[in-house]
Amino acid sequence: MTTLHIMRAGRALAILSLLGLNGCASYHTHYAMFPAETSGGETRQVRVSWQSAEYPDWWIVDDKATPIRLETQCSERVWRITDPGHGEAGACSGDVRACGDAGQDLIAVTGQPATTSDVCLLVQSPAEIARVADIGASFSLLVSCEPANATVQQDGEVVNVDYLRPSSVAYTIRARKVPRGSLSARLPEFNQNECKED
Repeated sequence: MTTLHIMRAGRALAILSLLGLNGCASYHTHYAMFPAETSGGETRQVRVSWQSAEYPDWWIVDDKATPIRLETQCSERVWRITDPGHGEAGACSGDVRACGDAGQDLIAVTGQPATTSDVCLLVQSPAEIARVADIGASFSLLVSCEPANATVQQDGEVVNVDYLRPSSVAYTIRARKVPRGSLSARLPEFNQNECKED
């Protein structure tokens, strides 16, 4: 085999490797929408969503997932639930969780201000879950914080920042998993008409 053939073979192998790295993954959207009470006692829709890339067991790359977004109908507050592998993981390290935001959150049990070292939202089960990428169709979410104020002033307007009511019993969430880019991957929308003041 000539040097030219070896170079061409090496180039072809490199291209195939790059194609395989992207082509081996299957991409999904995960989401759930459920009614629940906010800390202010309003019944609102709550939506959780994240994206994942899953690789075959034989592949060298681990499954990956974005942080989980938790949004509440009529509220501007968006929680990002991360794991230690996410670059934006906060000071309350470990597990799949979201840290408190100083000045915005209170620890529900004590009423004390939450800090960035306090866990406000925690994926509690299945117990072995350590990454968002490992979450299946059903998981439990423990909410330990509440907003310091359900509304705040922003640019001269009153803005709702309330969210899912804290509870000593974790919420059970059942999420759909659908191929990313498919029609069924479109997230369910909030009915904003229910947010308008009478």
